Amino acid sequence: MQKELLKSTYYYDLPQEQIAQTPLEPRDSSRLLCFNRNSKKIEHKNFYDILNFLKKGDILVVNNSKVLPARLFGYKTTTGAKIEILLQKRKDLHNWEVIAKPTKRLSVGTEIVFNENIKCIVTEKGEYGACKVEFVYSDRKSFEEHLIEIGTMPLPPYIKEKLKNQDRYQTVYAKIDGSSAAPTAGLHFTKELIEKVKEKGVEIVEVLLHVGLGTFRPVKEDNILDHEMHSEYFEVTKEVADKINSAKAKGRRIVAVGTTSVRVLESATDETGKLVPQKRETKIFIYPPYKFKMVDALITNFHLPESTLIMLVSAFIGDIDQTLDLYKTAVSEKYRFFSFGDAMLIE
Repeated sequence: MQKELLKSTYYYDLPQEQIAQTPLEPRDSSRLLCFNRNSKKIEHKNFYDILNFLKKGDILVVNNSKVLPARLFGYKTTTGAKIEILLQKRKDLHNWEVIAKPTKRLSVGTEIVFNENIKCIVTEKGEYGACKVEFVYSDRKSFEEHLIEIGTMPLPPYIKEKLKNQDRYQTVYAKIDGSSAAPTAGLHFTKELIEKVKEKGVEIVEVLLHVGLGTFRPVKEDNILDHEMHSEYFEVTKEVADKINSAKAKGRRIVAVGTTSVRVLESATDETGKLVPQKRETKIFIYPPYKFKMVDALITNFHLPESTLIMLVSAFIGDIDQTLDLYKTAVSEKYRFFSFGDAMLIE
């Protein structure tokens, strides 16, 4: 089997102490590894130096999804056993797809109480802790208002430290509730840096992709083609599509902030290279070799070994060995990894 399809191809060693446990302050003080795909030049900068790499006329595409306080702790009404629920995807006003722990204590019909005003009932059980539940709550408050009371930020399992400021797991431009995990490349931007980017003549446009916890699900199959991608809801408005298509036609760069923005742009671009306005689910799986239709440059964090995200980055760099060399360089240079870690710019 060709190495591009082997999960093990995307493995690298990472010391545990380089998994960032807390965000840096200020946000843009994190480090930035800059890599030029043509010259192969590597530079080590800080994130605020992104201004020196962005060009007048660039389109910077950000994901404006907002993270829900999607980790809920409740108990079974029958036994009082503690149950943790992670919200995955909303199906309608009351029904959600969730991950429940421990699932062996649950069966269809199980009631889980969070407080005197809200509970859920298991309506279906699946694999790996996946369940469908129906929430029952007081109509005096919206579901989102209940969530603020009972929910906490759904930090990835590799983060063991308690988050002191919940807003640090939100981008400064987050607007639309719906994600179970943050689009983490955007966490490096401050409001002040955003203004400086605009002042330079870079146009910032917003797309939407609600990030699911499947983002962190490791690829289990040896052949990556056997991996089933989770689906994620995204939106591209006509206004944004028109702006990006106009810029692309003029040869201006499309710079994606994060793999979530990449998945939106590549899902919504047709075979003629036009971005088409739409609202739907995507299961796009980008791995080498892949011809990018829309994205010219990428700002991204460092991703887990053998994850679909490092496969996407490898496809964008265009060389698996080069990708792994960059990751090894980041390890040796003591970069911080994953959600609260440092960033990379790939031009």
